[in-house]
Amino acid sequence: MEILGIGTDIVECPRIGKMIEQYGELFLRRVYTAREVRYCQARKHAIEHFAGRWAAKEAILKAMGTGWSRGISWTDIEVRTGESGQPRVMVGGIAKEVARERGIADILISISHCRTYATAYAVALAKKAPPTTPPTTAQD
Repeated sequence: MEILGIGTDIVECPRIGKMIEQYGELFLRRVYTAREVRYCQARKHAIEHFAGRWAAKEAILKAMGTGWSRGISWTDIEVRTGESGQPRVMVGGIAKEVARERGIADILISISHCRTYATAYAVALAKKAPPTTPPTTAQD
């Protein structure tokens, strides 16, 4: 497994809270998928979860090596929660095309947050190389 890129981001949770307060549904629909909105709104500290997913999306784009270029939209990247609670990255749209072009097979993500800050760290992984067989040696 080869690491193709890493990315990290940190955001102030109150900043995301102000964006949601100021722009409401317009902001939420632009940045988050419907699944992400449902997940975050169901949490006790929803703003921290929205901020965590914001930081995750930024970190993922850094790991992909693109930033917000090439027409990638916020909702091309979705952070889902696995059965054991770990975050999982799903890419679609232009982000999926870019990932394919760059040989990215998977993106691992870690998210952390408190009342003040949310942070995320992403690692973009290459497709697994076929296993190599060790060279054979002559027996005496």
